[in-house]
Amino acid sequence: MAHLKKRSRTLLAAALLVALAGCGAANHPEGAAPVKKAAPAVPGRATAPAGLPGMPPLLDPHDVYAADRPGRLSPVVRNFPSRVYVPNTNSNTVSVIDPATYQVVETIPVGLQPQHVVPSWDMKTLWVNNDRGHTLTPIDPATGVAGKPVEVHDPYNLYFTPDGKYAVVMASLDRELVFRDPHTMERKKSVPVSCYGVNHADFSADGRYFVVSCEFSGELLKVDTEKMEVIGQQKLPFEGAMPQDVKISPDGKTFYVADMMAHGMWVLDGEKFTTPTLLPTGKGCHGLYISRDSREMYVSNRGEGSVSVFDFPKNKLTKKWWLPKGGSPDMGGVSADGKVLWLSGRYDSEVYAIDTTTGKQLARIPVGSGPHGLAVYPQPGRYSLGHTGIFR
Repeated sequence: MAHLKKRSRTLLAAALLVALAGCGAANHPEGAAPVKKAAPAVPGRATAPAGLPGMPPLLDPHDVYAADRPGRLSPVVRNFPSRVYVPNTNSNTVSVIDPATYQVVETIPVGLQPQHVVPSWDMKTLWVNNDRGHTLTPIDPATGVAGKPVEVHDPYNLYFTPDGKYAVVMASLDRELVFRDPHTMERKKSVPVSCYGVNHADFSADGRYFVVSCEFSGELLKVDTEKMEVIGQQKLPFEGAMPQDVKISPDGKTFYVADMMAHGMWVLDGEKFTTPTLLPTGKGCHGLYISRDSREMYVSNRGEGSVSVFDFPKNKLTKKWWLPKGGSPDMGGVSADGKVLWLSGRYDSEVYAIDTTTGKQLARIPVGSGPHGLAVYPQPGRYSLGHTGIFR
């Protein structure tokens, strides 16, 4: 009897193996190769650190801007009308420009001292940062209609964590980074900072930290995204430094920080967060914008009316474009097709459209007083990290 039981168990095991083999074969089309097991880790070989949980993976690990190619519009924004939204800080309005005609087609009243127009993480809303009005005005980019303002204290600038979990308000005068619900703007966590004038930022390639500029004390912060904590702080090595826009290189290895008083860009190793070096560009270096092929960065020099062009593969400045009759090029963005750079003229109540191939000024458009962080919309990308349009 024991012999029969043992034989029965053996036959049952064999039958199960055959059945399992049959199931495996059924999952492969005829002639298809079986699924290979993952190769074992090679001792000593470095592996890329895991990204921020919930963050969409980069399309190309060597180019954080790979999703921003010309015309690669998300289905979310594909049918939005192409417009340029210009917040006029002194006029308390947003001028809406049709880029096809270079004409202002609408003027939207908003709150007190609008600073930037910021695309939401899901790209469905444009938020106008009414800094001194302590509100955010939502604009529907499908219709151009402004909604009911949302109370948010001191919203000088606005960013979104790469996982879409939080909005991050740069509360400049409050000296806080305020993490909020990205839809309702309900406050979730306030992070006091010891520097003055938090204003601009960009995130690491893996989304785990971001670098923040502090305009009025000439400092930089490094912030852990998930923990929502400041993990690094340093004073820039220039007396009277006033850091502005922040942008990461396509390969994710370097942060560039515009400085309007040092008249150039600080070149920073974000991982090590060691003392950066200064690359002079021009008087009043202010805004930083990446070309659609990820090869160049356009640098607005507000104090001299010029745009410097930095070549990433060559790691140097290669061109400088001067605005006819001068100007005060400030913040802006690149058109969806990559052919036009749009910049606000902060002290001249105008907006500049510049050909990104030749550097030629295509248009000079009158708007309200004190135009600042204009947003070109829609733009290519899968989601927005904020400011006037940082897309991944």
